Amino acid sequence: MAVWVTGSVAMAQAPGSAAPSTTTDRLAALEKSSADQAAAIAAAQTAGDNAWMLASSALVLLMSGPGLALFYGGLVRKKNILGTMMQTFAMMAVITVLWGLVTYSLAFGEGNAFLGGLHNVFLRGVGLTPDPKYAATIPLQTYMVFQLMFAIITPALITGAFAERMKFSAMLVFMVLWAIFVYSPMAHMVWGKGGFLNASLGGRFPCLDFAGGTVVHITSGVSALMTALYLGKRLGYPREPMPPHSVVLSFIGACLLWVGWFGFNAGSALSAGTLATSAFVATHFGAAAAAIGWSAAEWLRNGRCTALGAISGAVAGLVAITPASGFVTPMSALWIGLIAGVGCYLMVVKVKAVFGYDDSLDAFGVHGAGGTIGALLTGVFASSAINPIFGAGKATGLLEGNKGQILNQAMGVVVAWSLSIVGTLVILFVVDKVVGLRVSEEDERTGLDLSQHGEEGYDFAN
Repeated sequence: MAVWVTGSVAMAQAPGSAAPSTTTDRLAALEKSSADQAAAIAAAQTAGDNAWMLASSALVLLMSGPGLALFYGGLVRKKNILGTMMQTFAMMAVITVLWGLVTYSLAFGEGNAFLGGLHNVFLRGVGLTPDPKYAATIPLQTYMVFQLMFAIITPALITGAFAERMKFSAMLVFMVLWAIFVYSPMAHMVWGKGGFLNASLGGRFPCLDFAGGTVVHITSGVSALMTALYLGKRLGYPREPMPPHSVVLSFIGACLLWVGWFGFNAGSALSAGTLATSAFVATHFGAAAAAIGWSAAEWLRNGRCTALGAISGAVAGLVAITPASGFVTPMSALWIGLIAGVGCYLMVVKVKAVFGYDDSLDAFGVHGAGGTIGALLTGVFASSAINPIFGAGKATGLLEGNKGQILNQAMGVVVAWSLSIVGTLVILFVVDKVVGLRVSEEDERTGLDLSQHGEEGYDFAN
């Protein structure tokens, strides 16, 4: 058994064993011991990284259920709570199966600059050995399941815009098609091998998106707006008041989202190293600053801040810091969060009122607007001291002198907006013609719980 100390080696001999008698034998023993030590170190790193990535995957799933389900569920009227929560839960099941069958391959399989191929359908070739182009120290299956959790929550975010008025059957068909034709191409362009916007694997326009500002938040937020516009307003909106039935549930959901977001962003480092620490800290600082920014704006306008405003601001900050989390310092994260908190507040309170659209739970105001703000500010604040993605000594963001990065970020935003607008409208049109999108007026008045699922969230009689 070899025991290593820096600069020297001591060998413990079993009783009766003979020490190496020649220089060649000693060198061979030294080389074998060095190789064994290197293998042990690599195995320890793989074990640590893999443990962190599996934990991060669980944290991201926590963001969907119970996090988002509670957050959205509390914001709707009580007759719609189960229907709203069921939409998120359905994504946890349906998108998982779809991911294994085809969408993982479309997003991360080798293809062209815009879409992956079919080499990995049915998870063919997705085994327990790493793919160095994606993550060199974790099994490819771990990478696959981590990315799956992003694919689950992204369409679930859209449900906030059409809350209380879409058929459950239509929602399922829409989300399946959306995952194939909107999410998969966008994920491939930003994160896939040879993607058009991939900053680390030779994209034409290297858009910095550490954890999903364009892929997750802009696509879901803009698609949410298109869905709200296509479906039209809820019955009685805006004449009748439609306040949240339980801010308490939404408060719990928002806190779970905040905790889960550490897996979302810090997990996107794909290892348990210093970059994960940096992303973790930036995430927390961004959320805190945005909660303060939204609350301050609300206080100045209304003379007080609300719990609903504070949690909405925190979510807006988490959205905005997502693309920047692995590229910016804690102080830059504060600026991004503060700007996003105020900006998203104005989108929800001012812009929505001016245009009159019924984005029921403000999916666009928080995710579409917050994702856009975060993506652009990433190009301003990105620092090579945090992540030298373009090489050691090369400027990353605008403040370091890389003026062209703003163009790359803008290109990512334009592509995400364009794909989301066109893809979502086409899918909505097709689904509407085939199965119909909206529930009847009678079903809408009854509520989704009874009309779509035959049950109620609250049965006070028993």
